[in-house]
Amino acid sequence: MIKVFIVEDDPMVLDVNIGFLEKIPLFQLCGTALNSSQAIESIEEKKPDLVLLDMFLPDGSGLEVLSWIRMNQVHCDVIMITAARDATTIHEVFRLGAVDYLVKPFRFNRFKTALETYQKMWKKLSDVSILNQEDIDELKQVSLQKVGLPKGLSETTLRQILMNLMEQSEPVTAEQLASYLGMARVTVRRYLDYLEQSGQIRVQIQYGNVGRPSHYYYV
Repeated sequence: MIKVFIVEDDPMVLDVNIGFLEKIPLFQLCGTALNSSQAIESIEEKKPDLVLLDMFLPDGSGLEVLSWIRMNQVHCDVIMITAARDATTIHEVFRLGAVDYLVKPFRFNRFKTALETYQKMWKKLSDVSILNQEDIDELKQVSLQKVGLPKGLSETTLRQILMNLMEQSEPVTAEQLASYLGMARVTVRRYLDYLEQSGQIRVQIQYGNVGRPSHYYYV
């Protein structure tokens, strides 16, 4: 079993995340915390394999907890679960070694994908003591496929589209986003459709008097 510790200051959101976790085999909740001081104390005691970490906490930030984990060489992995969407924060989170980043609100399917992908990596690293280049390349592929990309979609392009969408202050159409990025509308629409189907973004449909309805995408 993979031991999971959840850090979340909103009791309602905490209950939802616990409920999500209970639906996924091979994962077991080993503890929770409502603030950063509780998190630091309990993570050191519980020694979880994986921490689901919120960014905004009453007595600090998730970045401080993540930095503490790394500075103290605590042997656990971290998935950020937060409403923070600015590129600077996201970049810092990945620089500190988080294995995934879930933007609230998200659907169960995205949560499930993140944990199942982590489980594949965890199992691979637990089964062997020495890895050759082929093993490492396979692990890298697991990481790149954490959102389950269909054939023909590029991880680099996906990240570019998702990051640009995060920077928008209000929902935008595929045409608008394609214009911002300098890409073909049909290409951007394919990625947006995938992101929406996988629960990473949302879509608002606006119906006019004539013609097709307009789709507005947002995180």
